[in-house]
Amino acid sequence: MSQVSVISTSPPSKGTGHTSNVGQRKFKFLGRVEGRIEELKGEVRKMLAEVFNKFKDSEGKFQESVVTDVRGLLSLYEACHLSKVSTILAKQVSHALKQPLRKGLLRLEARLYIPLYQEEPSHDEVLLTLAKLDFNLLQEQHQKELGKITRWWKDIDVPRKFPFARDRMVELFFWTSGVYFEPEFAMAREILTKVMCLTSILDDIYDVYGTLEELTLLTKAIQKTLNSGGMLMPWMDYQSTCKRFYKELLHLYEYIGNEVATKGRSYRLAYAKEVMKKLTRAYFQEAKWFHTNYIPTLEEYIPLALITSGYGMVATTSLVGMGDVVTEHAFEWLVSGCKIMKATDTISRLMDDISSHQFEQERGHVASAVELLKKHRGISEQEAKEELQKRIVDAWKDTNEELLRPIEVPTSILTRMLNLSRVMYVLYSDGDNYTHSGTNLKDYATSLYVNPLPM
Repeated sequence: MSQVSVISTSPPSKGTGHTSNVGQRKFKFLGRVEGRIEELKGEVRKMLAEVFNKFKDSEGKFQESVVTDVRGLLSLYEACHLSKVSTILAKQVSHALKQPLRKGLLRLEARLYIPLYQEEPSHDEVLLTLAKLDFNLLQEQHQKELGKITRWWKDIDVPRKFPFARDRMVELFFWTSGVYFEPEFAMAREILTKVMCLTSILDDIYDVYGTLEELTLLTKAIQKTLNSGGMLMPWMDYQSTCKRFYKELLHLYEYIGNEVATKGRSYRLAYAKEVMKKLTRAYFQEAKWFHTNYIPTLEEYIPLALITSGYGMVATTSLVGMGDVVTEHAFEWLVSGCKIMKATDTISRLMDDISSHQFEQERGHVASAVELLKKHRGISEQEAKEELQKRIVDAWKDTNEELLRPIEVPTSILTRMLNLSRVMYVLYSDGDNYTHSGTNLKDYATSLYVNPLPM
């Protein structure tokens, strides 16, 4: 059976009438899901309005007796947590209010919804069985991919060679499969996951490990030899952590080059390397600010911070392993600073700053947008976060606008940018779930890669 996901956005494959009917039923299923979410929001708003109207006077204000009745206010507060809807509906309402479908990861949303759909008395048994089978088959493929990447990761021996770094291989595979979960993107997931794994170590080298002298040498080495795949720099200490990392980086890009060459897409490697070099230069600039105790202005910080969010590099690399839908024009469009990429960078950087700025300052890091707004505008931390949230909302509007008008590149490429923003929302809307991965992220990964849906 084909491993086409229940939540795939691509049209059903051609074949027998039965296959076509199944595909149509899947799309109707998705439509019902989204439509149901909107219905639920409407029901909740109506229910809450009816409850609160009972406590208002003829002018629409809360009754005086309620305002002065502390015990009554407590009862009113508790009543807000009650619901007349069914248990199934209540679960859907609770999740929808916390996680908008538009900003959710499609495969994770499917994993959460399928058991709820099963509880519906009117559920379609055939459709439910197909959804579960489809989910479990794709889960098996993802498990095999994880096994291959795990063997590569163990060979690097991160705990011994880079003990200071965050060991987040599984979490980064979750991140990558949020960008594209479909079976046809196996190579793209492998390339992107491996690059993100090494980038996570690189980030920690610049943030918490390297001295300014070591970082200077590492930056020069990457700038001079990454594109040519040249020899290791002789002036780097053979046993140094930076040199160990540098060797792993060269080996990885050599592997990527071989993979894309077999597909006749060698030109893509140059774009992947160039965005890594750009990211490294930005990391180094931030490190210089930190080591010299320089506090940048917000105008200095934002352009650099959009680069050090890493999403420009990640977005470009996400295209390297994709199929023929990606052309050289798509790479040129992406690296030229297109509107949706700026929006994706903004969402990534500002959500990261809001969620992790306190932890980053404690471990030693250049001031974030939160600190800089407080310092230069004399506002509170809460006010700074609210202003940054407004910028995030605007960035989401730009993202949606670009997806409504796919002019420069196909929607399948724009969707990668949307999905990158979705991952940020899922992982950072209630704290930094990447750095502190023992929280929600562990449960997400377990549900997608460990526990199959019971048939």
